Amino acid sequence: MSLRILQFGTTGQLGVELVRQGAARSADLTALSRADADLADPAACAARIVAARPDIVLIAAAYTAVDQAEREADLAHRINAETPGAIAAAAAQVGAAVVNISTDYVFDGAGGAPYPETAPTNPLNVYGASKLAGEHAVAAANPRSLNVRTSWVVSPHGKNFVKTMLRVAAAGNPLKVVDDQLGRPTSAADLAGFLLDLAPRLAAAPAGDPLFGTVHFANDGEVSWRGFAQAIFAGALGDKAPDVAATTTAEYVTPARRPLRATMDLTRLQRDFGVNPRDWRKALKDILAELPPA
Repeated sequence: MSLRILQFGTTGQLGVELVRQGAARSADLTALSRADADLADPAACAARIVAARPDIVLIAAAYTAVDQAEREADLAHRINAETPGAIAAAAAQVGAAVVNISTDYVFDGAGGAPYPETAPTNPLNVYGASKLAGEHAVAAANPRSLNVRTSWVVSPHGKNFVKTMLRVAAAGNPLKVVDDQLGRPTSAADLAGFLLDLAPRLAAAPAGDPLFGTVHFANDGEVSWRGFAQAIFAGALGDKAPDVAATTTAEYVTPARRPLRATMDLTRLQRDFGVNPRDWRKALKDILAELPPA
């Protein structure tokens, strides 16, 4: 009997990649859109799991508007914490494992990076706090759960830093990008492949298996936002790449505070999951190749 996967989220970068790769693998994957199950309604999401009785649940949707979350804290908490907790509890009820996608923003970036999974958390903004609360809710509700923290997700789909930078460059305006925030870019395609490869193992694993808990997934290598922008322009525009001036977090004021260096340690990913993620530059090359020519 094939593995039955129930996925929340269809339009985000990860959701699109999971559906695309799931189809290529002929996976028994049912992806629920917001119209099918609104993450602002925990009970409705839980009911979909009880009705479907999957083997594993992937929570690939979330409230991700970091600055807007400062004004919508209750909604961010409901979508990122209450609903994942309800989903995890319903999954436990039907005997399903659950994977919840979290973020490097659970760390304050003030020191100690790269951060292992066991490092103390201290989110600086509402978004990070809501995702951390979601991690706790999922772990408490289902002993067969895995929180996957990721960072700087990019792809040819949806809204992301790669597409934003290329759009701004095309407008011909001067470019100034923060150079003192460091992290690991993550290809949505690579993350989706990891999750689909892992799904059968998680679905078969009993409570207490070391696969459950928390793991960090990102592409290898660390870069600043400015350095990332420069790599995007070099790869997409070559000799026509624009100059990118540096600015600082202190100068570029946003409603939500960002960590300066929340770079995640990938040792557990390599040791316990047998995954050696490729360098972010190689992943970026594939993303740029899939975008229309600039």
